[in-house]
Amino acid sequence: MTSVKPRKLKLYGFNNLTKTLSFNMYDVSYAKTPAHQQAYLEYIDEVYSAERLTATLQEVADIIGAHILNIAAQDYEPQGASVTMLIAEGRPEPEKEDVVMHLDKSHITVHTYPEKHPHHGICTFRADIDVSTCGEISPLNALNFLLQRFETDIAIIDYRVRGFTREVSGKKIYIDHRMNSIQHYIAAALRRDYNIVDVNVYQENIFHTKMMLREFDLNDYLFDVTEAELSATDRSRIRRLLKQEMAEIFYGRNLPTVKDV
Repeated sequence: MTSVKPRKLKLYGFNNLTKTLSFNMYDVSYAKTPAHQQAYLEYIDEVYSAERLTATLQEVADIIGAHILNIAAQDYEPQGASVTMLIAEGRPEPEKEDVVMHLDKSHITVHTYPEKHPHHGICTFRADIDVSTCGEISPLNALNFLLQRFETDIAIIDYRVRGFTREVSGKKIYIDHRMNSIQHYIAAALRRDYNIVDVNVYQENIFHTKMMLREFDLNDYLFDVTEAELSATDRSRIRRLLKQEMAEIFYGRNLPTVKDV
């Protein structure tokens, strides 16, 4: 994992730069019957419950070196969950009775959205994650952990540095680390598995990366059925449906029907 090491600045006051890493992560599956589809939604709700998502965000806070101030978690009916975690840079020192800490308006959030196609058996799970920090801690340090934890098929990632901080001379600093692409912070082993596209606005410190899995094993995308139980025609049809769903999410628009693969 690549670690962000900001260049040393002699600042006037606290580092007020806000660094925000935002994900839309998508997993796609196939569930044949309405009963299978309902079972899939219940499975997702269990695996990505508010309790389990809280544990994931606690690991994120630990990775980026943040202190957790408050956690709010909620499971929803009929499905989905949300967790919001307020964090601050650094950790309190337990041996001291009085602790003074700058509350730097940082947070980590996750919201989940399981859903299914009304006719074709395709089920799509989306998780929206925001890691927003101030000061020297960087959300980019949690990038690989989150990609691996959610084992995502498609990831839409945004990173933006907002605001400014000041050097002691009064000069404004709008970014405190080198940044050309989010890809530079993704492990090489992960990059090899994905098709990746960048859309960056360097002068505005806005960075955008889209990732889509290159290849997949059909058995990993079937819920309550195996590839061996399907006819050759069904295997081809389901592969086409999965590929269609992934491509439409990746490109952000409805596409002409892809050919059987």
